[in-house]
Amino acid sequence: MNDGLIIDLNSLKAGKTCLETRLNEEFFANFGNQEILRAALSVAVFIEKSGTYTGIDLQLSGSLTVSCDRCLEDLDMELDELLLLELKFSDSKQLEESDEGERELIYLASDNSEYDLSQIVYDYCCLSLPMQRVHPEGKCNPIALSYLDGGQKEEQANSPFASLGALLQN
Repeated sequence: MNDGLIIDLNSLKAGKTCLETRLNEEFFANFGNQEILRAALSVAVFIEKSGTYTGIDLQLSGSLTVSCDRCLEDLDMELDELLLLELKFSDSKQLEESDEGERELIYLASDNSEYDLSQIVYDYCCLSLPMQRVHPEGKCNPIALSYLDGGQKEEQANSPFASLGALLQN
């Protein structure tokens, strides 16, 4: 996916590590996503390793371009998300419960040598988009809105079928 999102767990030293990468629409196309037309994202990965603890903070910021649900024109959506993750290594199928609630726990087999954050970044980007994606009031394409509002009334009046419409209303 994106090499900047693959963490080599064996080479991590105790302490803090910072990685940065940029993502564009190609990243989303690799997942088969056709809704995101353009992307300009910055991903900062802050890793803290101390003994058996491995914490990852992901800062996602930038913009994603999608189609407006109302007028179908391009709509830029700003993205600013902070994800708090913790990696736990376990060979057991029994997963322990955590009361922390602050960080999302990710369980890995103890023989894993690297972890790819691509899927998590993709999922959180998609989840950060609102269900209804529309321009602010008055910013949609007025021509497209005229079709939604029945703005072709003048054309309909000159149509040979206009008289039939009048008969139906009587």
